Amino acid sequence: MKEIMNGSQLLQTLEALSNPYRLKIIAILHAERQYVSQLSRELGISRPLLYLHLQKLEEAGLINGYHEVSDTGKSMKYYELEPFDLQLTGEVIEKHRDSLPAKRKE
Repeated sequence: MKEIMNGSQLLQTLEALSNPYRLKIIAILHAERQYVSQLSRELGISRPLLYLHLQKLEEAGLINGYHEVSDTGKSMKYYELEPFDLQLTGEVIEKHRDSLPAKRKE
């Protein structure tokens, strides 16, 4: 289970969740793992754009990507959701206040 350890991780997680496509990806992966082409078709976006969203989610530790070889010998990149439970309260934010970066990465 993903645990927020500091303010930087809290911001990274919130930024990863702040996009509707990324929330849709999480919803899809909650139901079952998917490979990139399936996700791209289901979301109706290009694979390059999808990879940008997947990278943000993976960097935040919310999803995990791995390669598998199909029966036909084709390498396929699958993604699955990592278990997480994000409790966002004033107490959580206060706990990480001192480790929040002074300014946001651009």
